[in-house]
Order: sequence, then C-alpha cells, then structure tokens
Amino acid sequence: MVRRKPDLSKPWVRVAKFWRRMDKGKVQCYLCYKKCPIASEGFGACGVRYNSGGTLYTLVYGLLTAANLDPIEKKPLYHFRPGTSVYSISTAGCNFMCRFCQNWTISQSRRDEVFGEYFTPEKVVDLARRRGADGISYTYNEPTVFYEFMYDTARLAKKEGLFNTMVTNGYMTCDALDELSPYMDAATVDFKGAGNKRFYQKFMGVHDPEPTFTTLLEMKRKGIFIEVTNLVVPRYGDDPNDMRRLARWVVENLGPETPFHVLRFYPHYLMTDLPATPVETLERLARVALGEGLKHVYLGNVPGHQLEHTYCPRCGYPLVKRFGFDIVEWNLAEGNRCPKCGYRVNIVGEFTRRRRASLWLM
Repeated sequence: MVRRKPDLSKPWVRVAKFWRRMDKGKVQCYLCYKKCPIASEGFGACGVRYNSGGTLYTLVYGLLTAANLDPIEKKPLYHFRPGTSVYSISTAGCNFMCRFCQNWTISQSRRDEVFGEYFTPEKVVDLARRRGADGISYTYNEPTVFYEFMYDTARLAKKEGLFNTMVTNGYMTCDALDELSPYMDAATVDFKGAGNKRFYQKFMGVHDPEPTFTTLLEMKRKGIFIEVTNLVVPRYGDDPNDMRRLARWVVENLGPETPFHVLRFYPHYLMTDLPATPVETLERLARVALGEGLKHVYLGNVPGHQLEHTYCPRCGYPLVKRFGFDIVEWNLAEGNRCPKCGYRVNIVGEFTRRRRASLWLM
C-alpha cells in the first residue's frame, strides 16, 4: 500500500529534530539508533517522520491516540513515587515492529495513516493538573517517535510542578537523550526475550538490541530513575541463559537495587498461536534473576502473585503489598526503611494514596 503525501499545513506537522541532509534530497534521521536514511517524499521506519524536499517533518506533534489517567504502577514503576497518578499520552507509530505488540492498533498504524486528536503541550499539562495527576507519562506506543511533543510537554510539565516518566524500548540516541534528560525523571525500559539478538531480529524488526544497553548507561549517568522490564514470550523468548545474562548486566551496570519486572505474554497481534506464558516459567526466570543478585524482582500481568510485593532484601519482611496496580499494604518506616531491620529500600518518594479516577479522557 502506498501512503498518501501528508498535508504539511496541519498543526500536528512540524519540522523534526535530530536529522541531517544527505545527497540527492535524502536526509538521515538520528533520533533513534535505526538512523534511517530517508529519500525525498519517503517515511522513516517509524512511519511518522517524513522527508519533504530535504526537510524532515514529524507528523504526530500532539496528535494523540490516547490520554488517560493511570496509576504509576501500571507503567510499571513500583519504586518511583508509589501511589501517584500519571496522565498517560501516546501517538501513532513505533520504531520497532514487534509481532506480539499489545498496542498494535496505534504503534503499527504507520503502515496505513496516522490518526488522533490534536493537543497542545499546554492542553496536556492543564488536563493533567485538572484531573489530579502528579505527573505525565509518555507511553502506550514508543515515545521516541513523538519526541518533539514529548520534549515540549515535559519542559512545561516540569515548570508546572509535575514529574515526567516514559515507557521506552531504549532506542533513543544519546544526542536526543542529552536534550531530554533534564526534564525526564524516570523511565521504564522494556526488553523482550531478555535482549536475545536473534529474537529481536526475527520478531521485532530490530537488527541489534545493543543500543538499549547504551541508552540505559546514559540514563543512569544522567540521574534518570530506571526500572527494567522483560517480556517473556513462551517457546521463543524464555531461555534461562538469556535471562541470566540480562540480569547480570543490570546488576553490574545499573545496580542490584534496580527494580526488574518479568512480564507475562498474552497472545496478540500476529502471535495469537501461542499460549499465555505459563506462570511456572515466569517464576523460574524470576529465580534466575534473583540468583544473579537482583534484589527486587517482580512478576507482571499476574495479579495476586506473591512476586507483586516488595520484600526487604535483608530480612525478607513484606514491605509493600500490591494487587495489580493497587498498593494494598504499606509497611515501610520513615525514610523508606524496613521496620524490622532498618534496611533502606531504593524507593523515590513516600507512598501517596491517590484518587480513584482511571478514566478515558479523550
């Protein structure tokens, strides 16, 4: 299918950041590590960056596909501002092509036409404040592809006293992260198949996962709070040796206190022939991660499991109990210390009992 030429007069079409001109009207985008060379009147791999006559445009500046008030635990962020609410926004497009994507109707829409409702940064921040959000989260699709809008919104949000978080595949270049980092407080960085290179090539349209590790190191250097997730796809992405390597890298480079989420796969998009990941597989891989020295390993998408909770790494006392995205018991003493042995847990902020208002806001 051949996409129509975009209407560059629309308010959501803006000159993009992070690109350079090449010969014969081509440009090279260096917003993400795919670093697409884009011919004139062509699109980047994300489907939302377009070269018109040697100038690169973003096609989704404020063209939102979702705007929703979420618990921060949904991101998942368990150790950053627990109990708060975030106003979560997304656009169309993604720089990955995951065959198992849970949000494929927006992330993979680059294969057709972009869509959404136009918002300004001012409107997003105003809605976030009026809905009682404590922060803004850039999520659902890969926020790197709507970088320009994320950057402008994050700057304004920070000025207005809101924090910013992103849920990302970690393929943003250091150039882009350098500009964004003063306004980004926390990030959930997603792996699939424990970062196995063949898995990324076969199921995600990504040549090499290595740039994600580079991004993580840069995020740590810049003081962004990090939690790591790993989606476990049964049969193809559940090798304990891959999990061992990933967990060991996190311990050695980000630290053993880094929260690590082992996520359950559910059949979706182009991989509906597989079953949901067996809970026993998730438990086995969680034990592998704990065995490599990670102190806070969680199971995601398994409500009611004991590995939704936070335990003291020193004495094992249950510190925070959760059910799904809800905190149902908070046992930490002042300073986020274990009340039994005094161990200080790597949690940013005290527990905030949020308002219950998880509403669709478009």
